[in-house]
Amino acid sequence: MPGENLTRIEAQERRTIVDTHSYEVSLDLTKGDTVFASRTVVRFSATAGADTFIDLISNNVRTITLNGRDIPVWAHTDSRIALNGLEQENELIVDADCMYTNTGEGLHRFVDPVDGEVYLYSQFEVPDSRRMFTVFEQPDLKATFQFTVTAPAEWAIVSNSPTPEPTLHGGGSATWHFEPTPRISSYITALIAGPYESTFSELTSASSRVIPLGVYGRKSLWSFLDADYIFDKTREGFAYYEEKFAYPYPFAKYDQLFVPEFNAGAMENAGAVTFTESYVFRSKVTDAVKERRVVTILHELAHMWFGDLVTMKWWNDLWLNESFAEWASTIATAEATEWTEAWTTFNAMEKTWAYRQDQLPSTHPVVAEINDLEDVQVNFDGITYAKGGSVLKQLAAWVGIEQFFAGVAAYFAKHEWGNTEVGDLLAELETTSGRELDTWARKWLTTAGVNTLTPLIEEGADGAISRFAIVQTAPADYPTIRPHRLGVGFYSLRGDDLVRVHHIEIDVDGDRTEVAELKGQKRPDLVLLNDEDLAYAKIRLDERSLRTAIAHLRDIQDPLARSLVWGAAWDQTRDAESSATDYIDLVLRNIGDESESTTVRTTLAQLQLAANAYVAPEKRAASRQRVADALWELAQAAEPGSDSQLQFVTSFATAASTPEQWERVRQVREGEVVFTDLEIDTDLSWQLLVSLAAGGIVSEAVVDAALAEDNTAKGGEFAAQAKAALPTAEAKRAAWDSLVKSDDLPNTIVRSAALGFTHPAGVELLRDFVAPYFEMILPIWESRSYQIAQYLITGLYPAALADRGLRDATRAWLAANGQATPALRRLVLENLAGVERALAVQERDAE
Repeated sequence: MPGENLTRIEAQERRTIVDTHSYEVSLDLTKGDTVFASRTVVRFSATAGADTFIDLISNNVRTITLNGRDIPVWAHTDSRIALNGLEQENELIVDADCMYTNTGEGLHRFVDPVDGEVYLYSQFEVPDSRRMFTVFEQPDLKATFQFTVTAPAEWAIVSNSPTPEPTLHGGGSATWHFEPTPRISSYITALIAGPYESTFSELTSASSRVIPLGVYGRKSLWSFLDADYIFDKTREGFAYYEEKFAYPYPFAKYDQLFVPEFNAGAMENAGAVTFTESYVFRSKVTDAVKERRVVTILHELAHMWFGDLVTMKWWNDLWLNESFAEWASTIATAEATEWTEAWTTFNAMEKTWAYRQDQLPSTHPVVAEINDLEDVQVNFDGITYAKGGSVLKQLAAWVGIEQFFAGVAAYFAKHEWGNTEVGDLLAELETTSGRELDTWARKWLTTAGVNTLTPLIEEGADGAISRFAIVQTAPADYPTIRPHRLGVGFYSLRGDDLVRVHHIEIDVDGDRTEVAELKGQKRPDLVLLNDEDLAYAKIRLDERSLRTAIAHLRDIQDPLARSLVWGAAWDQTRDAESSATDYIDLVLRNIGDESESTTVRTTLAQLQLAANAYVAPEKRAASRQRVADALWELAQAAEPGSDSQLQFVTSFATAASTPEQWERVRQVREGEVVFTDLEIDTDLSWQLLVSLAAGGIVSEAVVDAALAEDNTAKGGEFAAQAKAALPTAEAKRAAWDSLVKSDDLPNTIVRSAALGFTHPAGVELLRDFVAPYFEMILPIWESRSYQIAQYLITGLYPAALADRGLRDATRAWLAANGQATPALRRLVLENLAGVERALAVQERDAE
């Protein structure tokens, strides 16, 4: 990624010189398969006589004109155009060709293998609007944007402003002249173009404006797109947010577009939100995925206020966007939709992510130190999203939810169309709540690390508690002891149920908090700290509670309490305080009765990690076989057609490790073994085929035949994964070469092939790629876009080896490459941390 970085200091200096007014961007999408014409007119104020630069990634700049003066095209170097001798008011005109990408960055171009149709969409966050037009690429230089687009006349053209009627030309092309946007940041501008199918609806905003709604998708997927449901969830979100934020929806319309080969879940382009096509369900999916789609819909809608209407000044306050949207979408899902257990999902998924991220060597405060664009690229993580969302949940509980929403409403009203920092939000919350928040912010937003809370229980001869205290610890590297508001729940067996028999809510602060009100209570079978999940902290189960959990977790009636126990048991395993074998016992004994789909999904993934990497090496083969056999039994025992049945079958296929188990996979795929009410639909058939490929049961020709039957974008991704999973040296080398020695593959194929390459069934074959892996890191980082480099450096890391040799090789690379960019070193450090943790847990499991 040479010559494409931008530092915070450079952005701050440029902001003192420049104030942007407007952009007029003219694009011609009829110039062929590789480039498009981009003409930009930028009007801006500046300090007279000053010099600065503007951003553009282009392989062919034709002309540059500043205030009527021709600027030599060699003023464009790497990703910048030097602008010298500025006037007080300036007009810059740049005419260039820009390149389509296949990496999901900039203007992405996709050809549908089903019908040959071409689809385009833009993805600009963090620094990629400069791949489509000339721009001051930083969030605090807001402006209006007016797009003019020439494209095939039959295409749908969507941007931030409502789509106008096109002007038709001869030769089958047309031009669309969009109205200017409000003042927004460049990274939330958008262009989506192609023969997308669409359907429309509308709603009436709190302002009494009629807001047009649109849903778009590719022709070959259109029959699977449930637009009416998406409109319903959108209306529920609009009503909730407009009431709680006391600010009407700020844009002219709201389109939601499902686009191919998308890297993330979605992107909050103002009025033109793009989503991954994983949310278009061509096959049966779990309730976890269905719920996640709703949360994502509401997450992006929340961004229309928090992020688009009011935007952070610089990327160190990215959390102001993402943490708020994470929190808001969860509370809206729980209170405004049918997914009422959204906070249980948040605990099982988001908090698990946050706790994991917060224990990596790369952890950082919620308000992160972002020195340049590379820093922010790697900061779309569990801290920025999930920990920040958890902290906001705690803050809302502390100041009061009504006061919290009142502060947010005042913040929107005061800073509409502007840029802010964290103090701007806290100031409004202090006003509405009457609380001083500087101390809270210092401990929760500017320090890193997660605390651990452990019960200290003593009991008398009569079984009554004689002492109850909560011990708080912090990692040595991040020693902050924080205040927590949390619940303590006592659970005891009553017949077949483990029920809550006592609950208190208390404030915890300091290294040890004595809880006098629990003295004299009968000691329960299970003590649950952070009952109801108010706090952000790891919790520990005492020995008696852990034994109860292993035997009776399934008997806890409250799904959030179960999720907390699942999480506590996993944390103790990851921290090598209990054995991976005990964790496997816990899961296999209890998961069959778990009702919450996301809890099942998260726990099954953790079960696989425990069996593949956390058990002692001498136990690994037996543990993998045992886990797969148990998953087969769970699938057979599950309710026909249920969510759990589907999850157990797919998890069994992933876990299969013996010829007998792969034979069962084959029988299921070919219909020789039938699960009642479980259809072997297109995606499930592919998942089973990936398992068979990883086991060496099928050949590449079988994969090719399956792709011929399902020659779709999704089929291509599954085929790439299956071929890379084939357990032969030749197949692994072919996959490696296609990813490392060639840069032709699109982003989703890179991601899928890397997933197959590191399949645990072929773990021994990965040893031959340890040295090549470390040899390729620097060349890949220097030659590929960030997204592709990240996929390769993270995805090809042979983590499944989980041994000292891999640890030592990773340490050696870090020692030899101390001058590598911090963002790159962070990716490698996180890889190392996973192996070091696995080795510690293996050692505990061997005891």
